[in-house]
Amino acid sequence: MLSRFLILFLFGAIFANQIQTLPRFASLRSNSIHMHVGPGNNYPIEWKFIRQGLPVEVVAEFDTWRRVRDHQGTEGWVHKSLLSGKRTVIIMGSLQNLYDKPDSQSSIVARIEPSVVAVVLETQPNWCKIEIRNEQGRFKGWVSRKQVWGIYADESKV
Repeated sequence: MLSRFLILFLFGAIFANQIQTLPRFASLRSNSIHMHVGPGNNYPIEWKFIRQGLPVEVVAEFDTWRRVRDHQGTEGWVHKSLLSGKRTVIIMGSLQNLYDKPDSQSSIVARIEPSVVAVVLETQPNWCKIEIRNEQGRFKGWVSRKQVWGIYADESKV
């Protein structure tokens, strides 16, 4: 009897760790992902994402399918295997400064155009440390959290 309880307890602990909260942010694992109108391949394709790393917000789950929302508010269903836990953000608004330190008086590392996708490295209450890789190289620095989409205002760990 005790062994059955112990086994059930262990399985419960294992599966409890796999449950994730909703909503939450994720990113696209591939640069070609079909978004369906319902949770399954038998539902029509409504949209095609063509940008690996794009942040999406997971707003619902059904079996192995996740309902996601992009930064423009488009929603649909994708298979969970097409999502990554790697946290990214997309630059919103106009041209943004990437600072050396989480302070707008610090030196500017780069200027970032809207719609650039970056990997999140660290967060502070008003700032987000990101990394951008492109043809010009690799840039790390701080940007105001108000200028990115893909992280919650009250989120302290990514």
